[in-house]
Amino acid sequence: MKTTANVFSNRDITVTYEPYVCTNAERCARELSNVFRNSVIPWIDLDGDSTEKIIRQVKKCPSGALKFSYNNVNNEVA
Repeated sequence: MKTTANVFSNRDITVTYEPYVCTNAERCARELSNVFRNSVIPWIDLDGDSTEKIIRQVKKCPSGALKFSYNNVNNEVA
């Protein structure tokens, strides 16, 4: 059964999660448990840690189930 992607946003980024692609959700829950919570719904809380840490964790996703994009790309300050 195919499910739709889950979309989560904070001020800086939007993270999408595709559960049907995920191969190891426990890894995220173990490595960044303030954001990726396995016993609370919604299971992703982007206010649980810094945007930088969240991006680093999303980039570790081996299956590609997690992706992120910056909000307001044109307004970013270098």
